[in-house]
This record gives sequence, C-alpha cells and structure tokens, in this order.
Amino acid sequence: MSQNVTIHPTAIVHPSAELDSGVFVGPFCTVGPNVKIGRGTKLISHAVIDGHTMLGAENEIFPFASVGTIPQDLKYKGEPTVLLIGERNKIRECATLQPGTIQGGGKTVVGNNNLFMAYTHVAHDCIVGNDNIFANSVQLSGHVEIHNGVVVGGISGIHQFCRIGDMAMIAAGSIVVEDVPNFCVAQGDRAMLRGMNVVGMRRRGLAASDLAVVKSVYKQFFLSPLPTVAETMEACRRDGLLENPYALRFAEFIQSAKRGVVRPAAGGNHEDISATI
Repeated sequence: MSQNVTIHPTAIVHPSAELDSGVFVGPFCTVGPNVKIGRGTKLISHAVIDGHTMLGAENEIFPFASVGTIPQDLKYKGEPTVLLIGERNKIRECATLQPGTIQGGGKTVVGNNNLFMAYTHVAHDCIVGNDNIFANSVQLSGHVEIHNGVVVGGISGIHQFCRIGDMAMIAAGSIVVEDVPNFCVAQGDRAMLRGMNVVGMRRRGLAASDLAVVKSVYKQFFLSPLPTVAETMEACRRDGLLENPYALRFAEFIQSAKRGVVRPAAGGNHEDISATI
C-alpha cells in the first residue's frame, strides 16, 4: 500500500488490495482483494469495490455505489473477468458497474471524465468512452457501446448490443433498441431520431461548415435515402461529403451497424435541423 492513503476505521480493505498514493477510503466502505485503486481516488462512504476491478486516478465513488460485483448474467460462473475504469469519473449514489463475462470478451471498460448519476447501471461487457453524462436511472444492458461526448437522459434504457455514437443525445425516458448514429438526437419508446444534436456539436467545437456537411449526409441517409446503405455511401462519396472527417465518421457508423439504426419519426419534418446551423 502506498503512502498518504487514508482509510477510515470503519472501512474494510483487504490486505491484498492495491491503493495508490492519496487514496481516501471513507466510512463503511469495502474494498476486495483483487482491487487496484489509482492515485487520488476517493470512496466517500458505504461504497463497495470488488472483483477484479482497476480504478484509475482521481475518481470519486459516492455512497452505496457497487463497483465490480459479479455480473447479473446467469451464464456467469465465477470466472475472473475484469472491470477497467479510467480517470476522473464520478460514480454517484447507488450506481452499479459490473465486470465482463467470458462470452462477451471478459471485460467491461469505462474511459475518462464520465458522470454516472444516481441509480445508473452499467452491465457486463459494456464499453463506455470519454466525457459522457448518464442522468439518473439510466440502464445500460450488456454489450452496449457508448462512444464519446454522449448525453443520456434520465430513466432511459439501452438494449443489449446497441451502440450510441459520438455526441449523440438520448432524451429522457427513451428506450433504445437500435444504434443511434453520431451527432443525432433520439427520443421515445421505441426511440426514433428527432434531428441533429446541434447544441452538443457546437459545444464540442465543431465549426459551422462541419455541421452543414454532416447535415447533408444526415439528409442523404434519412430524408431521401437510396435503396441500400452502400448506394448512399457511394452517393455521399461522389458528392465529396465524406472528405469531411465528421461526416465520414457519421456514415461509417451507419455502415457498421449490426442491430439496425434508429430512424426518423414517421411524418416528422427534419428540415429544421438546418435552422440553427
């Protein structure tokens, strides 16, 4: 155990656990034998960190969070699968993050600078990127992929194996059963596209010219689509749209979808996606 580690007298930390410098373990926390906790991470109180879990530097774990306990999967038989969490994440009250399964690759991975609000759940074999916000009671099923800069509104659920692309936004109370492309807004049960996340894109520094090109690709795929994705890709490439890196990421995300892609609401007018660009 490193120096400058603070462990409250009521906490239970297994002697085999590895705690880096500046770690704080608050009242009534439990830390299991195969846990590694990075520099400056704080366990506020009543948190459980168990399993083969690695936490990077400067994370904050709030009361009654459960991190690294066994997956909620009946196929799990005690294999030493892992939960890998990066740096500067905030895991709020009663959130649950669980390790992978052998069938899913053996690991759940969380990146950096994510906010998991109260009662959020990250199931086995999920891959979560960086700078995402999960509002209260968001539920990620097994094998979900969340890319970067995503906002998921409260009480939303993401079906197994779905992907949410960069800078997408999921409105509160949505149920997502197909992939949501980069830069899009999805809402509803079952969720449908409502346009582009222009505000989020601007906050992430995209120029007006980038927004305009992505809007054009959005229209190619969803407002006047050709019969196949391959034909739409070719049309976008022929028009020079895919020379823009953001537009290329958008199109390639759709091309790589395995569960299908969320579509616009029937009869919805998405022409207004250009109004704020």
